[in-house]
Amino acid sequence: MDQNDQSISDVVNTVDEVTTTLWQTIADMWNSFISHVPYIVAGALILCLTWLLTYILASVGTKVLGYWHKRESLKELILRLISILIWVLGLLLTAIVIFPGLTPTKALSGLGLVSIAVGLAFKDIFENFFAGILILWRFPFERGDFIECEGVSGKVEEVLVRMTYIRKTSGELVVVPNSLLFKNPVKILTNIEKRRVTITVGVAYGEKLSDAVALIKSTVNNCETVLSNEAVQIFPNNFGSSSMDMEVTWWTGSKPSDTRKSRAEVVIAVKDALDNAGIEIPFPHRTLTFPQPLEMKS
Repeated sequence: MDQNDQSISDVVNTVDEVTTTLWQTIADMWNSFISHVPYIVAGALILCLTWLLTYILASVGTKVLGYWHKRESLKELILRLISILIWVLGLLLTAIVIFPGLTPTKALSGLGLVSIAVGLAFKDIFENFFAGILILWRFPFERGDFIECEGVSGKVEEVLVRMTYIRKTSGELVVVPNSLLFKNPVKILTNIEKRRVTITVGVAYGEKLSDAVALIKSTVNNCETVLSNEAVQIFPNNFGSSSMDMEVTWWTGSKPSDTRKSRAEVVIAVKDALDNAGIEIPFPHRTLTFPQPLEMKS
């Protein structure tokens, strides 16, 4: 056999060895996978049981905590923290079952390293997550409250762990990151069930101010949207350019729709009462003086 034939024979033998090794490796991987299928199935069953347990917790826990006279947001926080704990334990047990050589200590160590990496990569997400937990735990507003923060005003529809859904009075849904609500002042419009409304009313200088005050006060007291258990207050406070101005204040419902309805009713009622009594609500007017008498032309 010459040198060329020997080289070809070596190449063929090498290819055969590589092919044999490759097929042997694939066969070993397949056999390992087949032998590992029961562990994968067991892990899948654990995940299903974890999901089922969290579902049962959500339905049963809501009914049980319904008898607990605490803030709704606190109840939701408790349920969500328990759900997170169940999922963490379920995933940990699944990993241990699928990978038999994995111990709880190794899994927790790996989870700690992963948490650090994920925390650095998703800093804003975790910031909103912890802000959501603190909002559910400590903040005084609940689902259904009307709030105002950084130019966003509306009804709180849902407080999630990472974000809050706010429905504006014009109908738009605003998704607000919880960190924004946690870091900035939040005005809670419905913290109590009543709210004070103020308007300014002016009457002419030729009118008797005390009569106008008494008439306006009785008129506002007779409005349906004005709370009868709170006093109507009227404060004359300014000599305007064309009228004597007074602040008219009363209490009504705390929702934005309540205040708008009440304001409209009071304005209409006060205008009609002053008109019927012949008390003038003056237009702004200006007196002009000239250094010399004006010539009148016929």
